[in-house]
Amino acid sequence: MAELKPRGIDSYLKKHTEALVKDVGVEVACTLTGKSKATLGRYYSDDQEHADRFMPIDAVAQLESKASYPHVTSALAELRGITLSLEHKSTSNLKGGVNSDVITLSQRFAMLMAEYHLSIADGVISINEAKRLLKETVELQRILIEMKLHLEEESGPKGVA
Repeated sequence: MAELKPRGIDSYLKKHTEALVKDVGVEVACTLTGKSKATLGRYYSDDQEHADRFMPIDAVAQLESKASYPHVTSALAELRGITLSLEHKSTSNLKGGVNSDVITLSQRFAMLMAEYHLSIADGVISINEAKRLLKETVELQRILIEMKLHLEEESGPKGVA
């Protein structure tokens, strides 16, 4: 990933924090972390007055344990150029296989391209359009991780070529 300026990193982490809270659900996030909706909102607010506020790491860990994807951990890894491997298997990982993953990946990529085409039509990508594009890219990332797990599963035990 290209190196981001500190303000770019802040914004990047806040967007992934928002994705995490919305993945779990605001009410559930409040219950898990013991934080109010307003406090959680400050952690991902772009307002200048909240620029230095970030979700505590223990709250991130609590939320990611219930989320469908480790949004903040993944963002931190990406900032360092690290690739994560999801080791736990969800029920969605057990369905289908690589062929199914390729079809799903193709469909989601088509959705991303359609969303991009609509977003760029006026020459400007709005905040809402960027959020929709981000949602599609996160979905592509999730499908790629599932595909990787299927490939590892099909290739046999780890360490065996």
